[in-house]
Amino acid sequence: MNSKILIILNFIFIYLFTPSFSFSEDKSIKKYNHANILMYHRFGENKYPTTNTTIEQFNLHTNELVKNKYDIIKLDKVVKGILGEIDLKDRSVAITIDDAYLSVYTKAWPILKKLNLPFTLFVSTDVIDNKFSNYMNWDQIRELVDHGVLVGSQTKSHPHLHRLSTKQILNEIEYSNNRFIEELGFKPKLFAYPYGEYDKKTLEIVQGSGFQAAFGQHSGVAHISSGIFELPRFAMNENYGDLKRLNLAINALPLIIKDINPEDNFLKKNPPDFGFTLSSKIEPMNVIRCFAGNGIDTNTSRIGKYRIEVRLGKKFPNARGRINCTMAANNNRWRWFGKQFLTK
Repeated sequence: MNSKILIILNFIFIYLFTPSFSFSEDKSIKKYNHANILMYHRFGENKYPTTNTTIEQFNLHTNELVKNKYDIIKLDKVVKGILGEIDLKDRSVAITIDDAYLSVYTKAWPILKKLNLPFTLFVSTDVIDNKFSNYMNWDQIRELVDHGVLVGSQTKSHPHLHRLSTKQILNEIEYSNNRFIEELGFKPKLFAYPYGEYDKKTLEIVQGSGFQAAFGQHSGVAHISSGIFELPRFAMNENYGDLKRLNLAINALPLIIKDINPEDNFLKKNPPDFGFTLSSKIEPMNVIRCFAGNGIDTNTSRIGKYRIEVRLGKKFPNARGRINCTMAANNNRWRWFGKQFLTK
């Protein structure tokens, strides 16, 4: 049988028999089952400020993270906690690094190893196979794995997945899985969407391909109400990586919601009629404020006690657009929910 047909049949089988996950409002409030996930890319590469974190910034971050009030844990433990399989401590934090740039190995890992801070590396296999000079190689990745670093998938070629056909997305996943098996002896259980981009079709394919969880690049606190295949991460870089923002991110609480509209991140209407319903269990139930990227004027209104509707003054001008919503919590902490949309 043709290998591509086998891939598609495998996807259909896994998707049909993979359980979907929902959350109980009562259960979700009773215990800590959320985590704050940080996302980095480059380190000490000042030519790329939008994806780079300076070494000075990273030292400040790690010096904060080793404080006793934070529990820095592996990402697979985060997933177990979000699914309710284990209890997580308040202020559980996971570190993730995308793209396997060489500076991860030469500059970030020595710091993380010295402080015994676990992290997950998301890898797209083509750049490693092509031996680009500014990326890690397989020997270096194997060395990290031998020291307990988790490796997750970011596909074969790091494409804009929502622009591909189902067959092309499946090929991206299947090819990279085979390379991981050949080089590392396993295929990853965790997935990060390239550029944080996913639509409904992409999410369903990733879910049906045997991954346990998937992660975007939208801000927010990881909680089951967001969906186990669209977990948020707080991006850190030169422009948005000072100690104040780090503290805001790692002390944030989830904004627990349901009934999100639109259901698909790929917008049929731009700007979207964005809305969601707050959990009735949130305490204290304070004013919620939502903000759109690109300086777009945003009108947030509450319908009844729990329904939130957000309207934008104009379209998202770029291929991606974001909305972040926050609510004040106790002890100078904030609840946080974010969403990234695709326009083309």
